[in-house]
Amino acid sequence: MTKSHSGMHTKMPPDHIFVMFGATGDLAKRKVLPGLFHLAVAGLLPKNYRVIGCSRRASSMSDEEFRKRAYDAVCEFGSNKPEGADWEKFERNLSFAYADEDGTGELVGAIARAEEEIGGRVQRLFHLAVPPGALLGIIEMLGKTGLNENTKIICEKPFGTDLASARRLNATIAKCFDESHVFRIDHFLGKESIDNILALRFANGLYEPIWNRHYVSYVQMTYRSPSRSKGAVPSSKRPERSATWSSRTSTSAGLVAMEQPISLDAKPLRDEISKVFDSTAPLNPAHVIRGQYDGYRDEPGVAPKLPTETFVALRADVENTRWKGVPFFLRTGKSMAQSRQVVTIGFKEPVMRNVPR
Repeated sequence: MTKSHSGMHTKMPPDHIFVMFGATGDLAKRKVLPGLFHLAVAGLLPKNYRVIGCSRRASSMSDEEFRKRAYDAVCEFGSNKPEGADWEKFERNLSFAYADEDGTGELVGAIARAEEEIGGRVQRLFHLAVPPGALLGIIEMLGKTGLNENTKIICEKPFGTDLASARRLNATIAKCFDESHVFRIDHFLGKESIDNILALRFANGLYEPIWNRHYVSYVQMTYRSPSRSKGAVPSSKRPERSATWSSRTSTSAGLVAMEQPISLDAKPLRDEISKVFDSTAPLNPAHVIRGQYDGYRDEPGVAPKLPTETFVALRADVENTRWKGVPFFLRTGKSMAQSRQVVTIGFKEPVMRNVPR
């Protein structure tokens, strides 16, 4: 047991080596590195751990360069300042190693050295925040080099680019890892605002009885990301990330529309969300608007005539007993004028309106 900075006693996790694939990317900068340091300050990391940043050879850097990158990331996006003994200890545990898909590179040796330094039984956790086109090659490389042993992996969305590629990726993962060691996540869906949808739905005696077509006129969901800063091209706005932000809105719609699961564990939640999508009628093209923000095709890596949308607004109809006849209006986009995440439940108007608006 250990006592965190909040004063709560928590169970100390076992010794770990945390490998960050995509360590030079935007997600690592904005979320993962600041998040890890936050855990370190809170006393929630293992007693002995190492954080190894990883990329392909072309994006390789020295340990010192990676530590400087982590320092800058925590300064800009972290909730804790990178200073004092906490930062010195965290920084000492950072290193970098490149790895190519053919299994060559520095990663195998870097992990072996880290395990020897820590000693005893050390668990591995690999975080894969990479474009969907790179995910399959990394999984295959981990199996080929034996790094899949005693290892858990976290796969950030988007998970494949379509149904066929997602199935192929799942099949490859199944060959290399036990399913209980695989976590497929979208960090957006772990936000408190998303979790609050579940509390509002199923822990509120006022709303649950009227959360249906007899009382609800429409549901509207908006997820907008703000305009990009001048001169910057965040990875979340590059074409390989285009599937992520659109899936967030649809998954949130699943949380709003689903039936109560038997528990809040991952599988029951997924099962109920899947039932919502199974009950959703095919989209009517007349009820879909697609668009791109100005300058999208001028972004690095974007083809001049690429048709991929950066904005979509649509009407979806869930054809089940609870929601038959209630339209779901979904809107999402990148590089919008404002950042906004709003769920609007429009209740039916009273028959007689005695109170003026």
